[in-house]
Amino acid sequence: MKCVLQRVRRASVRVGDELVSEIGTGIVVLAAVEKGDDEQRMREAAKKIRELRIFSDEAGKMNRDLADVGGAILAVSQFTLAGSIAKGRRPSFDNAAEPGRARELFDLFVAELAATGIPVRTGRFREMMLVSIENDGPVTFVY
Repeated sequence: MKCVLQRVRRASVRVGDELVSEIGTGIVVLAAVEKGDDEQRMREAAKKIRELRIFSDEAGKMNRDLADVGGAILAVSQFTLAGSIAKGRRPSFDNAAEPGRARELFDLFVAELAATGIPVRTGRFREMMLVSIENDGPVTFVY
């Protein structure tokens, strides 16, 4: 699994003209399920993301997690993160998991995040989405 995490003030997902999901303060997780990923990897990623202390305390230090700030997660499946641009001019997606397995594991990942009690919203799997992100900081991590 490969994830890009962005601390946000707000974020949303649209499919066409339809607003699918939106959050205020929280973390946007752009996630790609890769070949070889399994259920344990999804659980580990969910736990890590939930417990990340990337929100500022009174001293301006990153000491608060999502629960501390009343934040939410917007999880968006983004298979292009599994792509490679190492050779040639066209990306290779050989490392991306097969769509059925990817959806199964992504859904487990989302369920594991939700099980922590943090509000979780999602995009739509295998849809063209317009993702609006107001990155706070900017603060961005790769997992």
